[in-house]
Amino acid sequence: MLDEAAAIAGVLAAMPDGYRPIVVDNGSTDGSPDLARAAGALVVHEPVRGFGAACSAGLAAATDEVVCFMDADGSLDPVDLPLVAGPVTAGEADLVLGTRIATRGAWPPHARLANRVVTSELRRRTGLALRDLGPMRAVRRQALIDLGMTDRRFGWPLEMVVRAERAGWRIAEVDVPYRPRDGRSKVTGTLRGTVRTVQDMGRILRAT
Repeated sequence: MLDEAAAIAGVLAAMPDGYRPIVVDNGSTDGSPDLARAAGALVVHEPVRGFGAACSAGLAAATDEVVCFMDADGSLDPVDLPLVAGPVTAGEADLVLGTRIATRGAWPPHARLANRVVTSELRRRTGLALRDLGPMRAVRRQALIDLGMTDRRFGWPLEMVVRAERAGWRIAEVDVPYRPRDGRSKVTGTLRGTVRTVQDMGRILRAT
């Protein structure tokens, strides 16, 4: 989480029963951590900027057998977490990705195109056919730790999939609604952020 004051309270209010929210603050200056704490979340501070750094800090703080990841900007609804986590908890899949079904204006064309390019290249290099590298996902905590993830930037979501495929994991997708985020986008909502993400993911793919 980085400066998500416009969304964080609403996201946490929608958290399903039985799910313990861990919010990783990646250097917010808008009071987001206080809002998250007031809403009942465990707040972890990660001073090193980067999507992978924040997710890794959240994983280190988690204690449940199955962990979920999602953006806290309001673009994804926590109500859908059981849908994503269900196949993992049932033993039917090792990693489940929430494939984003975007409403109008939710997914900028440049970000959608970048996602298509990355998933196409992933299929060419590994044979793994995914429609999306969605940020909402579920996996068993210890299994993810054992994968030995190293990326701390925007290649982290792709690195997880690549390492999981190499390890022979069962990877599944389920559709989840994707809506316009609350507040200003700092990553894929901007052309600069999308280019940076593609560069990081390209580095992961070249090593595949």
